[in-house]
Amino acid sequence: MKIAILSGKGGTGKTFLAVNLAASAKYSTIIDCDVEEPNVHLFLKTENTSTKNVSVKIPYVLEQLCDGQRKCVDFCRYNALAYIDNQLIVMDNLCHSCGGCLLVCPNKALKEKNKVIGEISSGKIKQINVLSGFLKPGEATGVPIIKELLDDSNAFEGLKFIDCPPGSSCSVIESIKSADFCLLVTEPTILGAFNLKTIYELTKLFNKPCAVVINKSEKKTNPAQLFCRQNKITILENILFDRTMNDISSIGKVLVWENKRYLKLFTNLLNNLVLEARK
Repeated sequence: MKIAILSGKGGTGKTFLAVNLAASAKYSTIIDCDVEEPNVHLFLKTENTSTKNVSVKIPYVLEQLCDGQRKCVDFCRYNALAYIDNQLIVMDNLCHSCGGCLLVCPNKALKEKNKVIGEISSGKIKQINVLSGFLKPGEATGVPIIKELLDDSNAFEGLKFIDCPPGSSCSVIESIKSADFCLLVTEPTILGAFNLKTIYELTKLFNKPCAVVINKSEKKTNPAQLFCRQNKITILENILFDRTMNDISSIGKVLVWENKRYLKLFTNLLNNLVLEARK
């Protein structure tokens, strides 16, 4: 079962939940798809970690065949091609590797080459398989890395927790495509409710069942709770603001491995999450 954990913005506790849920399971895999700012590895420091590069195809020009018809320039919606001073220029950092320019070139003056855009690391700590993606700075998109991460995760059995990027971008969409269930993480604020609405609409668009965890919550009713009531969304847990919890997490320690009280909290949350996902 793949459970995607997502939030409408950064800082809500998405990775915090993903790490502690994975650590509460008897056997699990965690997939860090937040490839622009991955941080699962800061909590789960794996042993015998292996890495591999992720590449995409980008065009290069056969200058002797290019006669300046510019059909490729007109086709490219990312402005990755320009024809200047009788020369076709490819701007690698803008290319999205769609391959369309090769198709429209009448003289076959464009070919493809590999370009490394990042890497994937894999390892294990205790009972958790850890897969993390790292996008090189300045690259256009991390979607190819996310696709490969999720493909690699198919080699493992059991519960899989996908730590999605924040927001509702293409990277988030790619992260939840293969998920069986989505866990939406939010905060007890007006902004938290607004961002919850954004990702809830995204899960509806892709027909993904979901439930909510309100992190850093308060004992009184809050805007995120009201949104869930209005839309009949199950709230699996209100995790109350707890300074001890924050202090342990802020130094990169896994909460459930440090304190039995928190292990009980996340074990109960995990059991309820699995039951909700199987409905």
